[in-house]
Amino acid sequence: MSNDPFMDFKRKQRESWTTFTPTATFTTPVAAHLVRFAGIRTGESVLDVGTGTGVVAVTAARTGARVSALDLTPELLVEARENARIAGHPEITWQEGDAETLPYPEASFDVVVSQFGHMFAPRPEVAVAEMRRVLKPTGRVAFVTWPPEHLVGRMFSLIGRNSPPPPPGVAPPPLWGNPAVIHERLAGAFGEPFFEPGTMVYPALSLAHYRQFIEATIGPMRKVVESLADAPDQLARVRADFEALVTPYYVDNQVRQSYLLTRAPVR
Repeated sequence: MSNDPFMDFKRKQRESWTTFTPTATFTTPVAAHLVRFAGIRTGESVLDVGTGTGVVAVTAARTGARVSALDLTPELLVEARENARIAGHPEITWQEGDAETLPYPEASFDVVVSQFGHMFAPRPEVAVAEMRRVLKPTGRVAFVTWPPEHLVGRMFSLIGRNSPPPPPGVAPPPLWGNPAVIHERLAGAFGEPFFEPGTMVYPALSLAHYRQFIEATIGPMRKVVESLADAPDQLARVRADFEALVTPYYVDNQVRQSYLLTRAPVR
């Protein structure tokens, strides 16, 4: 029997993200940005934590790197394997697993990357320790996260206000987008982090189009909508709040979502 105190929380996370696949299309350019930012080179061993549909893993494999990739949600790994097959990179090694208990030996990888993945691990200190453990002494980590002050971070705050509270000890995912917090979390295991901003865009014909897409594909938002099925007035208020939140970021039929890249060497 597992002694993980967050086992039920992770089970709910696993189910929550089964509908993520359509969103991966829009994260594909971000994957290329991350791979370039990480400086991944031919022959390097790379681990993609929270690979989702494999967009980072496949992009890294195209550089000639030797890639392993892990995700908590098996349905997404089915999509990842198919993406790799179509892209001509069936050699990627896929693994169902947890960012807090990486199933790899110590010092296995030159680079560990994560695109909006490790930030959902409930205990940042455990995820950091695991990423450091599997890196070689000359290795580096690089990841993309959502800053709390920008659209997606604020979106998760809205979702949190309308969801049951997480178990005690679970860290809010958008804190991984705060440079001061990143400095603190990486200190000791990694050297000075380097940051770079970026922007991901979603095409949408209206705020309602964007909202419906998010409700259908982003697990935590889908759960909010499902939980309010018998409370139409409350659901309408949440939807109105969501569209009001997105309005300043919606320009020229695009919703602009700012993200933060972080890179740091092993200490």
